Amino acid sequence: MYKVAILGCENSHANFFLEYFVEKKMVGDVEVMGVYSDDAEAARKLQAQFGVNVMEHYDDFVGKLDGLIITARHGDNHYKYAKPYLGDGIPMFIDKPITVSEKDAREFRRELEENRIPVSGGSMCMYDGLVQELKKAVEDRTYGVVYGGSLRSPVSLDNIYGGFYFYSQHLVQVLGEIFGYYPRSVQAFPGKNAYTCVFRYEGYDVTGVYVEGNYTYYAGISCEKEYVGGMYALENCAEREVEAFYRILTGGSQEMSYEDFFAPVYILNAIHRSVQSGKEEAISF
Repeated sequence: MYKVAILGCENSHANFFLEYFVEKKMVGDVEVMGVYSDDAEAARKLQAQFGVNVMEHYDDFVGKLDGLIITARHGDNHYKYAKPYLGDGIPMFIDKPITVSEKDAREFRRELEENRIPVSGGSMCMYDGLVQELKKAVEDRTYGVVYGGSLRSPVSLDNIYGGFYFYSQHLVQVLGEIFGYYPRSVQAFPGKNAYTCVFRYEGYDVTGVYVEGNYTYYAGISCEKEYVGGMYALENCAEREVEAFYRILTGGSQEMSYEDFFAPVYILNAIHRSVQSGKEEAISF
């Protein structure tokens, strides 16, 4: 049996993993040893629903696990929860945002690489069928030369989980999947209930609109022949992110490079700097 624990279980992603591994038993070789949250009530709710043990502290199972699932609402907790287990070399799922600060991103990535730890996670929006279709169309130039694109995702600006960083990786993850994870710069134009961001790539720009409180997702590409895109609904994305973790847990290779995996942290920080400065900000990876 592969023994795993879930740390930071305040959001629905913890439920997805428990439904898959405990309730539905989609695979028969994973045992969830316990859950932990700084919000003790969130952990107790999962105990009541799924019958899992509640851990007293997040490092209770150091040296005793085969894999780790980190799903804290506040991205600043992800590196903190992972750190005691890094020496164990076990595969890790890390929810969005991977972390908040660029300093933590550099240190976290270095330790993951040094310990050869396979990772999965980020925003599950990357697994949507339309997103993957548009990614392939850009790579293959299916509709001719790419002139740009447009994205829309929800955002939460007023919360106790990191403010802008809490929900914003969804749009940036889709941006990276479709157009590549390395735009040169970004300029943000904050409005009353929305941020409009212009991401500059070599040869074209992509516009991303964050909308407060409206949980709809759109993606599109403007190409030489036509515009292709529309709304997407994250169908089966939760299952795909669980399956991606199960693959690395059972010896498979990770889907993304460490560099790509952490790239959204630097893009989000550049957006935040642009909101504050009112200027176009370079993105340094």
